[in-house]
Amino acid sequence: MKYNKRTIEDIDVANKKVLVRCDFNVPQDENGNITDDNRITAALPTIRYLVSKKAAVILCSHLGRPKGEFKMKYSLAPVAARLSELLGFEVRMAKDVIGPDADALVSAIKPGDVILLENVRFHAEEEKNDPGFAKKLASYADIYVNDAFGTAHRAHATTAGVADYLPAVCGYLIGKEIGIMGKALEDPKRPFVAILGGAKVSDKIGVINNLLDKVDTINIGSGMAYTFIKSQGGAIGTSICENEKLDYAREMIEKAKAKGVKFLLPTDTIAADKFAADAEPVCVPSNAIPDNLMGLDIGPETIKTFSEAIKGAGTVVWNGPMGVFEFERFAAGTRAIATAVAESNSISIIGGGDSAAAIQQLGFADRMTHISTGGGASLEFLEGLELPGIACLMDK
Repeated sequence: MKYNKRTIEDIDVANKKVLVRCDFNVPQDENGNITDDNRITAALPTIRYLVSKKAAVILCSHLGRPKGEFKMKYSLAPVAARLSELLGFEVRMAKDVIGPDADALVSAIKPGDVILLENVRFHAEEEKNDPGFAKKLASYADIYVNDAFGTAHRAHATTAGVADYLPAVCGYLIGKEIGIMGKALEDPKRPFVAILGGAKVSDKIGVINNLLDKVDTINIGSGMAYTFIKSQGGAIGTSICENEKLDYAREMIEKAKAKGVKFLLPTDTIAADKFAADAEPVCVPSNAIPDNLMGLDIGPETIKTFSEAIKGAGTVVWNGPMGVFEFERFAAGTRAIATAVAESNSISIIGGGDSAAAIQQLGFADRMTHISTGGGASLEFLEGLELPGIACLMDK
């Protein structure tokens, strides 16, 4: 996939209507109050730039999974209110997406104005990438901007379809994602170290395979490590394991050897007799876990080995925690690796999802080069797959 895409700075937006796909899929409490506005604040630089250049800005996004129905608990009204507060002027909200209210607001919009359409997933046509729906949305604007990296791996009407009808560029958020992650994959500062965690090998098959062609060291932690350990004849007790992936695990270890890539697995494990926050932790060798215990975190010896690998790295890509970090007793591994990455002088890239949540929770966000805003999208990016929401944008 080409990473060198045109941005909002490469196109004249003055006095033009600009349709911007954002990712305003924010968490809310039971009363509809936004509990974390990170995704809204992340969109502000693009919106402010367009306003400063006298564009008429039409924002759109999804929120939750309303499955093609108008369900008001998924309305973007709270997002419009928060945007208005952050921008310091009113962001008017359409009561529909391509209906009479949206039509009226779009026809009345002036340069410097910002409006927000209702949740695009209120229409089933959005996720089906329906050409009629995409064409109607495109008719509202002169230019299309995609700034929603979190949905860039989906070929939906507002993430890719509208680009068939309008000049398409990326906003600052996607520009940063593909700039930093693209460079890391194409021309990394070495040594290049990958840290992969999470429960399942199957979730990371493509990522491991792709990264083995690029990295110098790969560290595997968390639940997925036990499939690799068992594939090498280790005893893993009741730890999570994908038996159908044992051959694949052996294959990846062999591939690493053939390519001269260091493939580091845990040598010690913090185990317990149950998956619970109050379980009693005990440190055991990773390849000799007693039959009644399961591995829930990496042990101190592994922390030391992984941290050493990170210390001298030029580039670090981390996706997935090292253990069950939401249980305090089994959070030490993730915390230690986060500390090692923060203290390294490396270009540090954190894949979205759980690893991003861990970094935020531990207060290390400002010490990382880049925290991706997309969980699934950043995984597919690391796999080397083409992301429809980026592939559809104009090349430089």
